[in-house]
Amino acid sequence: MAGRARRSVEVRREEILSTTVELLERLGLASTRVADVAVALDVSPALVFYHFGTKDDLVAEAFAHAVEKDLHRLDRAATGGDPIERLRRVLRLYGPTGRATGWRIWIDAWAVAQRDQNIRTVLKRLDHQWQDILRGVVDDGVASGDFTCPDPEATVARLSALVDGLSVAAVVHRTVTRDQLRSWVAAQLAVELGVDVATLD
Repeated sequence: MAGRARRSVEVRREEILSTTVELLERLGLASTRVADVAVALDVSPALVFYHFGTKDDLVAEAFAHAVEKDLHRLDRAATGGDPIERLRRVLRLYGPTGRATGWRIWIDAWAVAQRDQNIRTVLKRLDHQWQDILRGVVDDGVASGDFTCPDPEATVARLSALVDGLSVAAVVHRTVTRDQLRSWVAAQLAVELGVDVATLD
């Protein structure tokens, strides 16, 4: 009986998180209200508060829920095969050129994080996870001799900043196409890792 109740709680939390993610994409982090989530699920706001405590906690957890799905796919893509193939798979998936569906929410979270400690903490944790995935591929490539990279930590930091900036240009300003984003990131990474850019296509 206790196990069934626990599963029921987990299912309800998952429903609330998934619905909140949909609303965050449509309304934005700052504008989404607990009342909106309750209406979408046809439940009382009290039920949402029961599971998440505060609106800030709900939004932070829903944001993490969206991005962690993307990171889980990236982690799978970063394993198995030679480092160049793994890097190609990660680049195809990450950023708005791939299946990283949490990008609109991610960009929105940067603005909110300036004033919201919860979101700032979640952003920092998720950013470290992304950089750790990429760093693992780079380190393996250096160890195998496929990459030449004197400072993998700095390379990963630069690449992350480049992808972030170009993603804002592509998703928000629409001054960079997705093909340009992919091409420019690959070109910079080829320089950083001492490989032929053609191998990253």
